[in-house]
Amino acid sequence: MRNSVLVFLLLAMFAVILAACGGSDPTAAPAAPKPAAKAPAAKAPAAAKVTLEDVAAKLAGGPGSIYVGDLKQLVGPAIAPSLGDADDMVNLAGLERERYLFDSEYYEALVKKANLLNPTELEYDGEPFEIAFTCINRAIATCKLVTEYLVPNINKRMEGKLVVSLSSFPELGLSGQDSFELVREGTLEWAEIYAGYIAGHLPSAEIALIYGLYPDHEMEFKVNQAIGSDIEKLFVEESGGGQVVSRMWVSGGDQFFFCQDPITDLAGFKGKKTRSHGAALSDWIEGMGASAQFVAFAEVYTALERGVLDCGVTVAFAAHGQRWYEVSKYMVGPLSSQLITNLIMNKDIYADFPPDMQQILIEEGAKHELEAMRVTPAWNEVWTQRLQDEGLILNEFTPEMIDHMKNVAVMQHVIPGFVNRVGGGDAPIIKIFNEKASHIVGLKINLDGSTTTVPITE
Repeated sequence: MRNSVLVFLLLAMFAVILAACGGSDPTAAPAAPKPAAKAPAAKAPAAAKVTLEDVAAKLAGGPGSIYVGDLKQLVGPAIAPSLGDADDMVNLAGLERERYLFDSEYYEALVKKANLLNPTELEYDGEPFEIAFTCINRAIATCKLVTEYLVPNINKRMEGKLVVSLSSFPELGLSGQDSFELVREGTLEWAEIYAGYIAGHLPSAEIALIYGLYPDHEMEFKVNQAIGSDIEKLFVEESGGGQVVSRMWVSGGDQFFFCQDPITDLAGFKGKKTRSHGAALSDWIEGMGASAQFVAFAEVYTALERGVLDCGVTVAFAAHGQRWYEVSKYMVGPLSSQLITNLIMNKDIYADFPPDMQQILIEEGAKHELEAMRVTPAWNEVWTQRLQDEGLILNEFTPEMIDHMKNVAVMQHVIPGFVNRVGGGDAPIIKIFNEKASHIVGLKINLDGSTTTVPITE
C-alpha cells in the first residue's frame, strides 16, 4: 500500500515538472492550426499626373483656352459678340501674326501664375465682401472683356464671398487723369489705369508708350516684357502698396487720327486741333504738325460734332465704341501701338481679403491676361473694317509721313519730351530703358536727351 502511494506521488510530481518546463499535456486537445498569412492587398493604381498639355487640351477651342505648343487650340469663339473677329471668333491668322506673344517668357509665366494645375480653393467662410471695379469706358471692347470674362470668373470662384460690380469713368464724372490718385486714397477701390492718363503725376509710367519709336507690335512687346517688372514696382510704390491684379494687353491697339477732312500728305496735319490721351502722344501729334489737346474720352464726340476739335486720336475699337464715325469722315494712320492698361486695386482693399481670396484674385487676373492675348490680335483688322463699314474713309500714312514720324516726330519731340518730364537723361527710368531695352530698339538715350544708335541684339 505504501509503495503504491509513493509511486502515485512520484508520478504527480513528474507531471508538474513537465508542465512547468513546457511539456505538453498528453491528454490536452491538439492546438488549432494557425491561419495562413494573408497576401498583401493589391495597391490601387496611382492617379495619372495631370499636365499642362492635358489642361490645354481640355480647355481648347473657346474662352479660357491656353497655348502649350499648339496655337490651333486657341481658335474658337470669343467670350461675347464683338470681342473676336468679324464672326466673333478667334482665328488662326491673327494668332500666327502675333505668335511672339505666345512663345514669350511672359506668357509662360502667366500660365504658371494662373495655377491651372492646382487652383486655390476658397476657405474663407465669413461675411461677404463687395467691391467695385471702374473701367475707362463701358462702351469699349476692353471693358467688355472685363465684364464678360474677368468679373464673372471671380464671382464664380468666390462663391458669393466676393461680389464685384462695375462702373466707369464717365459714370463717375472722371476724366482719368486723377484715376491713380483716387485708387491710392481708396476713393476708387479697383480701377483700370492707363499710363497716358496719369503721365502728369507719374511720367515714368509712359516709358512703354513712346509713340512712334516702336515700328511694330513685337518690338513694343519685347520692351514691355523687359521693363514690365520695373513698371509694376513703380505702380506699387506710387500707389502706397496697391496690387496690380491684372493687365489688359491689346495687340490690336493701333492709333488713328479721326478727322472731318482728309489728310493725304504731311501738310494736312498742320494746325489741326487734335484730341490726345497722353503726354507722349501729344508730343507725337505736335511732331506731326498738329495741335494736341487733352479732352476726356467721353467728351470727344461732342467736341468733334461742334468743331471744337478737328480730329481725335484713339484706337479703332474705342472710336467705334464711342461712335466717332458719326462725327468724322476720315481715319488716318495707323500708328503702331500695343495698348496696355493696368488693373490696380487699393492697398487696404486688397489687404482686407484673406490669403486664399487674394490668391484667387491673382489667378483670375492672370487668366484674364491670357484671354486678352488670345482675343485681341484680330482687333485692328476687324474694328478698322467696321469703321469703314460705317462710312469712314481710310487714309493710310504715306512714306513721307512715316519718314517724318521716325526722324522728326520721335527724335525731336517724343523722346526729348519724355526725358524732360522724367527729370533728365540721368533719371532712373532712363537708366532702366538703356539697360533693358536699348538693345531691343537699337537706340540709347543720352544724358542730354539726344540718342545714340546701338546694335539690335534681340
